[in-house]
Amino acid sequence: MFRLGLLIAACIIIVDQVSKTYLVGLMEQYPAGIEVTSFFNLVMVWNRGVSFGMFAGGDTTRWILIGISVVISIVILVWLKKATNKPLTIGLGLVLGGAIGNIIDRLHYGAVADFFDFDLIFMRWPAFNVADMAIVCGVILLLLENLFQGKKSGKIDG
Repeated sequence: MFRLGLLIAACIIIVDQVSKTYLVGLMEQYPAGIEVTSFFNLVMVWNRGVSFGMFAGGDTTRWILIGISVVISIVILVWLKKATNKPLTIGLGLVLGGAIGNIIDRLHYGAVADFFDFDLIFMRWPAFNVADMAIVCGVILLLLENLFQGKKSGKIDG
């Protein structure tokens, strides 16, 4: 299971970094962004904080966020080593790959590069990237795995 999780993480890192390299270059040519559809645009947003730009700050904040992300990645790696089923392994691999992809951005650019911008009728979603998508999908998979694994175990409280 460990190798599967590492393979998934590696694939996410590669797809994330290739897409970021391409899109950073493309956005230099189109600084106002590219309208793909009426509700989806490609934009260039440098996120110096965490989710939704919270806790954005200077160079000190950057290194604190890198440190926290590295610690979380190590915890996920240890958890992945102990994983015993595919849903857990896949979820952890997705989260690990996404976390490392965003760590690479902070090291390389000083911020996380976000591009995908959805303007839905009822709200505008903050820009995100492939690593963010992997983290969200991985966390959802971990939650579902935990929910259903708990039911399969037949544990009754009390």
